[in-house]
Amino acid sequence: MTNKRAAFLVASSISLGLLLSSPSFSQTVEAKPASDAFPMMVVDTPHFLSNTMSSNQFEIKSSELALEKDVDAETTDLAKMIIADHKAAGEKLDGLLADNPNKPAAEVELAPKQAKMLAQLEAADGADFKPLYLDIQAQAHMEAIALFRTYAGAGDDQTLVGFAKETLPALETHAAHVDALIKGKGY
Repeated sequence: MTNKRAAFLVASSISLGLLLSSPSFSQTVEAKPASDAFPMMVVDTPHFLSNTMSSNQFEIKSSELALEKDVDAETTDLAKMIIADHKAAGEKLDGLLADNPNKPAAEVELAPKQAKMLAQLEAADGADFKPLYLDIQAQAHMEAIALFRTYAGAGDDQTLVGFAKETLPALETHAAHVDALIKGKGY
């Protein structure tokens, strides 16, 4: 037997062995329960709180700006819903933090990214405002949903985990409304 043929047979045997030892497509592999999964990222409580408080302020301020810019009825309704829900969430969070050792020492300000987006919205006028507002709301709510889902699944303060779980559906509703407006108007 030649060396080439011997090498080929060895390589073929190894490949066949690997193929036979791996699960086939017809076999079922039992999934682990979600509770056994490691979170993709972990957000500690101070970061969750500062990001949540900043995001909440941004949502309110940007939506109040939408009301000032005299947008159409659908966008006005969205802005009013965002303002009402985020003010309620902010009040609920303030109540939960009254005696909480994780309460930030000072009022949280807008994150630099959010301050920049708010400045962009303030500078936009006329037909430029609505698509920018909707785009920014889509991005902001996508980030907020990721933050709340992550903390709800892996947070270390159970009171705030409950707050994250309770608030998440409103954030998802806002994101769905924003998405519907974007798709409905071709933005």
